[in-house]
Amino acid sequence: MRIKYALALVACTGLVAGCSSGGDTAAPSSSTAPSSTPSSPTTAEPASHTDVPTAAPVSCETNFLQSLPLRRKLAQLLNVGVTGTADAVQVVRNEQVGGIFIGSWTDEAMLAGREVPQVASASALPLMVTIDEEGGRVSRVEDLLGPDPSARQTAATMTEEETYRMALERGRGLKDLGVTVNFAPDVDVSSQPDDSVIGDRSYSDNPAVVTRYADAYARGMRDAGILPVIKHFPGHGSASGDSHTGAVTTPPLEQLQTYDLVPYRDLVTTGVGVMLGHLEVPGLTAPGIPASISPDAVALLRGGTGYGAPPFTGPIFTDDLSGMQAITDRYDITEAVETSLASGVDIALWLTTDDVPRVLDHLESVVASGKLPQQRVDDAVLTVARAKGALPC
Repeated sequence: MRIKYALALVACTGLVAGCSSGGDTAAPSSSTAPSSTPSSPTTAEPASHTDVPTAAPVSCETNFLQSLPLRRKLAQLLNVGVTGTADAVQVVRNEQVGGIFIGSWTDEAMLAGREVPQVASASALPLMVTIDEEGGRVSRVEDLLGPDPSARQTAATMTEEETYRMALERGRGLKDLGVTVNFAPDVDVSSQPDDSVIGDRSYSDNPAVVTRYADAYARGMRDAGILPVIKHFPGHGSASGDSHTGAVTTPPLEQLQTYDLVPYRDLVTTGVGVMLGHLEVPGLTAPGIPASISPDAVALLRGGTGYGAPPFTGPIFTDDLSGMQAITDRYDITEAVETSLASGVDIALWLTTDDVPRVLDHLESVVASGKLPQQRVDDAVLTVARAKGALPC
């Protein structure tokens, strides 16, 4: 059975009385004029309600936002790496972060022992459980679910239908382990050697091939109930180096439009999330500002008009903000998270729970000062809530 993932926009504009979130805000009700007894059956006029004020409908989204204090809203925009079940339970229970990330360093017992539900039960809202599971050398569950081929090997040896079925099976396996989001497929267009930073993580150096195979893989994930996240926008395949070790520059935007950006044109409306890379793009990003924290890159993705794509309304993730020198050489984690959210990103990703309280303290202060607009926070909270089915109606 196909499982629809809750990425579509939720049209909840009815009265709160019909879709309460369980928050503290009471639902407004319409006033009704009391009936009166006519003084004479022959002269009585029908009661008029035209001058009775009626409370304006309150949308489901508004009620949801009003149910969350500011710190809880901000926490929903964080996705943090955990070392294991105890670490995850603590950060979810104490700070109510919106998501956790399962990395290569995470104790495998958390998945093998089916302990993710224990973590999720500590969250008042649905928990986003994310992982990097591309296949090939980027696999976190190979010991549990067996190996999958790399993207390049997949495109060379399998049909698109076989790719779909492989992704469906792997997605079902991830779902059974408690995972809800997979940071795959990689849609970088690249001819780099297999062992380079992208290399065999790319399906092909042909944008059309990348688009077809990535679409098949993403469909398999979605049909298994997993949100696929395509990456690394606007394209890492022809970039100058590895953002793990320093600043990276791509070819000019004009070149990306006919090559690296092509897969996004067809895929951004298919029910996916998008991860922004730590990539400086001549003609797009300001000097020294990677796409992952660039309002210009976010605007390009959201609007689509700058590269001939439809608008993108799904969740936007950063790449890791704490373990990649393209960011850490320039920003403290508090600054990196603030800058990414202010740029229009919805979910800031980094690798440890240690700094969560400090990050939230900082975010609260910049919202209070107006540096990070409240409306920006609310918009991101709603986007994240829709992506993980957290809206109450």
